[in-house]
Amino acid sequence: MAAHSASRGAAGGPPAAAALAGFRAGFGGGVVVPGDASYDETRAVFNAMVDRRPAVIARCGTAREVAEAVRFGREQGLEIAVRGSGHSVAGTSLAEGGLVIDLRPLRAVAVDPEGRRVRVGGGATMGLLDRAAEPYGLATTGGRVSTTGVGGFVLGGGTGWLDRKFGLACDNLLSVELVTADGRTVRAGEDEHPDLFWALHGGGGNFGVATSLELRLHPLPVVSVALLMWPPEAGPEVARVYRDFLESAPDEVGGGLIHLTAPSEDFVPEEMVGRLACAVLVTYAGVMQELRDVAEPVLGLDHHAEMFAELPYADLQCMLDDPPGYRNHWSAEYLASLPDRAVDLFCRRADDMIVPSPSQHVLFPQGGAVARGPEEFPVPWRGAPWVVHPFGLWEDPADDERAERWAHDARADVAPWSTGAVYLNFIGNEGEDRVVAGFGAGNHRRLAEVKARYDPGNVFHLNHNIAPAGPAPG
Repeated sequence: MAAHSASRGAAGGPPAAAALAGFRAGFGGGVVVPGDASYDETRAVFNAMVDRRPAVIARCGTAREVAEAVRFGREQGLEIAVRGSGHSVAGTSLAEGGLVIDLRPLRAVAVDPEGRRVRVGGGATMGLLDRAAEPYGLATTGGRVSTTGVGGFVLGGGTGWLDRKFGLACDNLLSVELVTADGRTVRAGEDEHPDLFWALHGGGGNFGVATSLELRLHPLPVVSVALLMWPPEAGPEVARVYRDFLESAPDEVGGGLIHLTAPSEDFVPEEMVGRLACAVLVTYAGVMQELRDVAEPVLGLDHHAEMFAELPYADLQCMLDDPPGYRNHWSAEYLASLPDRAVDLFCRRADDMIVPSPSQHVLFPQGGAVARGPEEFPVPWRGAPWVVHPFGLWEDPADDERAERWAHDARADVAPWSTGAVYLNFIGNEGEDRVVAGFGAGNHRRLAEVKARYDPGNVFHLNHNIAPAGPAPG
């Protein structure tokens, strides 16, 4: 893209003052720079370990403003980051000394109840989508918390409480409006830019800035939830029963087995509060009596705490919201099987988790509509029946090494049963091999070719990056 040399900032440095003033004066959205009263609040992200200081934050409320920001960033030689909700554990939504395209003002949600579809702004959270669809008794697969950004979640593949019933989030993707690296706005769907549309089913933010996504909705007037807790020493027995239950459970069943710090809630015995506990969360896309019938093997165990609820899906999404402002480190391993030895190792590793803290040592089931979903998309992890997900959140920087070692060791414990694939939204920066594992080697080559067509200069590289294949076209 051409730029006037007189107004270009040094590559990697701050933009020229005159250019910044001109951009700020003509830009339709908000512009935040160091020294502004709102700067620190605006640049804060979910992971408190990430403390980067961008030179410019462009708060975009339209696709046109996104395009203007992309062009400005390129003209000024600024590294460009794209921010939806700011949940990336690696902090990829911030660029040190660069430009942040902040999509949070772009958060409108429009539901078409007749067509059972929804159009969502690129900066919207799952909570906004869920609440907009709730009055119509409709829902789609969302993240497991309400504060997850829809854009990054869906484009990365998207797994949540409903995926065994309705498939991955990307399986429900109908179209995407995208601003490309050259400032064009394109629509990708089955009949428009089909190569790009394929790449957006798991390829993440490599190909442009998603300003709008259209998703399929499904009837879901109510969900039911059972949360049971035991002391941690019961973990191996509980995990075996849970594993065997999921092998024949209907698609309506979701949830997970979670080691966590027992919360201070009315249903939790005082002697458990603040201590490590083993919990089973059973979610059910239907009424409570059906949950009780199908989950009897787990419900029949001699648990120490219980909570049952029948509620709208949007309320379920808020139940386990992970709090912002903590230090974060996550990872994951996708398993081809879960024998007793793997169960024992998984449960034993919970002892290394920081307690008390909001950390969770999680075993998620897949299967159902996830496993039956389209094989052609670049999500090679969909076939794994089990996921081990160490999800660390803590306060004290002195615990950083301990938390990271726990996540590493949790993966290493179950590596003998790993498929090798991984959902990249569940991990931070773990090297190029893990990026390739997140897409599959064959898919990665094809994605690199798509990248070369839509972002040959690798402008959008602050992500689990796919380098463009071949030289950039002249």
